[in-house]
Amino acid sequence: MATFQYDLRQLFPQPIIKITSTLLPHKFRGDHRQAADIAAKISKIIDRMGELSAIAQKLNKPVTTAQKLRMSDNHVVYLMADLAKDGDGRRGEVTGLLKIGFKDLYLFDELGQARKVDKTPCILDFYIHDSRQRTGLGKVLFQTMLSEEKWVPVKCSVDRPSEKLLSFLKKHYGLERCIPQANHFVLYDGFFEHEKGNEKASELARSRRMLLANR
Repeated sequence: MATFQYDLRQLFPQPIIKITSTLLPHKFRGDHRQAADIAAKISKIIDRMGELSAIAQKLNKPVTTAQKLRMSDNHVVYLMADLAKDGDGRRGEVTGLLKIGFKDLYLFDELGQARKVDKTPCILDFYIHDSRQRTGLGKVLFQTMLSEEKWVPVKCSVDRPSEKLLSFLKKHYGLERCIPQANHFVLYDGFFEHEKGNEKASELARSRRMLLANR
């Protein structure tokens, strides 16, 4: 279990918290001394969960660390905890981590045409503690992120997904048909759908202008 020696209820005002480069919960309200203490504890949690995620995915090093998050303004980490009290009424367990961000990527569309897509929504790391998998927590964590960020699953790119993550996206969001990429990101059919709609509208507008000009 990912347990820690301090009372997680001081860090988690609710079971899922959003952490930015400040290493503080997104809605933190407190003085400088409290902020320093909480940021130090959050750092340890992020580093430990990042290590566990890397072990589970058989990676050489963690994708998620507190230092990386501190140095990036466009990455966000969601942490999930079970805040049930133990015998001392103090401890809880951290059960999940989800790291997201935006990246400027060169991507291939369904026709194999290369496109530069700025600020692509990216799923960068996703981990539910081994002892809590297949209990529905992953869906709760992922759905909370989607609601908070106002993202749509098919519009997300996924960086080097594990087989478990691919299965998760297929099961819960029906994502199955991939668009092959050369940069280890996975895109799903429908990612460029909005752009197709824009292109079609532009073509119709051009045709309309030509008809009017020929009258």
